[in-house]
Amino acid sequence: MKIYFIIILLAAFVAGCQQLDVYEKTIPFPKHEWAAAEKPTFNFTITDTAAHYNVFIVLRHGDAYHFNNLWMDITTIPPGDTVQTVRANLKLGDNQKWLGNTIDDIVEHRILINTNPLKFKAGNYKFMLQQVMRENPLQYVLNAGIRVEKVTP
Repeated sequence: MKIYFIIILLAAFVAGCQQLDVYEKTIPFPKHEWAAAEKPTFNFTITDTAAHYNVFIVLRHGDAYHFNNLWMDITTIPPGDTVQTVRANLKLGDNQKWLGNTIDDIVEHRILINTNPLKFKAGNYKFMLQQVMRENPLQYVLNAGIRVEKVTP
């Protein structure tokens, strides 16, 4: 019985040590307000060009956030290419509830921004986020970031 426990424990340890094919980073807003001039920037490197990727916006806000959405400019600078900026309307809730995961008065969203998995070239990528809401600074926003993950076949 003891040997089975050790084997299970060892298997769980080995499985837990495998590399995740994910990049995720968020930038906090210390006063819980996001000024339009503040543009969180994220850098990561793609080495696996055979894989497909999904890109998510990660956003945490308080329950007191005033809106059901967030307009955002998402700028991508791929290696050796031109800068691309896309304006996105991120739906965060409706008049009844938030669409993200709620813990106490904090709501976390991971919103997929590509409709199909993407192929990336090898190299360094830069993503920049900018809120473009009418309210400036945007109140009750705790942090914003991106998540890039490999799509498993």
